[in-house]
Amino acid sequence: MSKNLTTELLSFANGQGADLAGVAELSRISPERILISDQIRKRMKYAVAAAIRLSEAVLSEITDHPTKNYYHHYRMVNLALDQLGLRITRFLQDLGFGAYPVPASQIIDWENQRGVFSHKHAALQAGLGWVGRNNLLVTPEYGSQVRLVSVLTDAPLEPSKPIRQDCGACRACLDVCPAQAIADDPAAFDHQRCYEKLDSFVRQRLVGQHICGICVRTCSPKQVQDR
Repeated sequence: MSKNLTTELLSFANGQGADLAGVAELSRISPERILISDQIRKRMKYAVAAAIRLSEAVLSEITDHPTKNYYHHYRMVNLALDQLGLRITRFLQDLGFGAYPVPASQIIDWENQRGVFSHKHAALQAGLGWVGRNNLLVTPEYGSQVRLVSVLTDAPLEPSKPIRQDCGACRACLDVCPAQAIADDPAAFDHQRCYEKLDSFVRQRLVGQHICGICVRTCSPKQVQDR
């Protein structure tokens, strides 16, 4: 049953607008990355991870700071992700399973860029990509030009296999980061430097949210394929 249900669920997610989708075992994600109630954590065993691709054309307008159009696009993609999460939730609930949609963008700690649940690490375990030097999920198909959402569930799903890839010799994001927050070792990413630069964009009234987009623009499908 689990394989058939998983296939049906992922097909449904793709049909509802997901460009990528997979299943992660919650036990493979560190508890510190799951800041939700114990009641939910004990009940749910899996996370359905889904991604929607960003517009490469919108990203191409970004130079040394985020644009207002990117800010709008970012918000609209987050809205689409939340709607996708709700549709997946309804799909699972209609089959009698529990489902908990995690907001696509609900940051509770901006300085450390942490939300109530790590969509990135769910997507990592679901085989959607790897964590790059830019501290973002990098997918083989779209680079870092995606946004993510997750739905936790107790449905008996078959987890996807993580992929064994990395950024290889590509260091394009190091060259463009205006905060110099990116290091050769992904684990050495400087969250504080990144946050300070994002905060400066907000204080300059360039955008109304702590976003940048410069390394996202650079980590394109072509860049990943050529790495």
